[in-house]
Amino acid sequence: MRVTTSLMKLGRLSLSAKFLVNISYGNWRLPRAVLGRKEYGTDSDSPRPISRYPVPYKKDLPYDLVELMEEVEKKGGFVPNVFKALAHRPSEFRAFFAYYDVLMNKETGNLTKADRELIVVATSASNKCPYCVTAHSALHRIYSKNRMLADQVVVNPELADLSNRERAMIEFALAIAKPENITETHFQKLEEHGFDREDAWDIAMVTAFFAMANRIAHLTDLRPNEEFYALGRVPKVKNEEK
Repeated sequence: MRVTTSLMKLGRLSLSAKFLVNISYGNWRLPRAVLGRKEYGTDSDSPRPISRYPVPYKKDLPYDLVELMEEVEKKGGFVPNVFKALAHRPSEFRAFFAYYDVLMNKETGNLTKADRELIVVATSASNKCPYCVTAHSALHRIYSKNRMLADQVVVNPELADLSNRERAMIEFALAIAKPENITETHFQKLEEHGFDREDAWDIAMVTAFFAMANRIAHLTDLRPNEEFYALGRVPKVKNEEK
């Protein structure tokens, strides 16, 4: 099953195969004990709904959304709750994940995947967004192979064990997130650590997009999947164990 790769072609969701790999956490798989297939929908055995807005049932969703969500579940073992919550507005779902793909899977510039996820963590912590902090801390742990740094940034970025390069990047992101008046001094500090003007744009766009995502999560009272808490903290499941 393959999701279309041309942007918004024929109204279908435009996401690259690489996006599917990233959003489903690469080759990470959760232990079978914590996996469980559930249909989408507002009804839940959880004591707290994942969203304060209705979550559409799978049978009521457009085919392209179901196709993507099934692909993500197949690759990662579960469907992140943001997919289910945004399915309340299918057109906005498509637009959101199309722009996510553009920002987070860009192959040019000096930002690594771990850099982008750390920017999301810092931005989301500043905006007090439990869903994005939890989900993207997991992704940062996977890409960076560092199990502690995202947690440190969430608690206090000034005391986190950041490299000088990472600190300059996070300081710039937080200036955008607050927001501050951005001056040439902000750009100069980045340039001292190898970031050019296009990199500054990338940092700012990731920050701005996830500041929006944080607000959506607050609006919907979006709850993190329990599975995120273990990702990047437990060993990979070997192929023969799958």
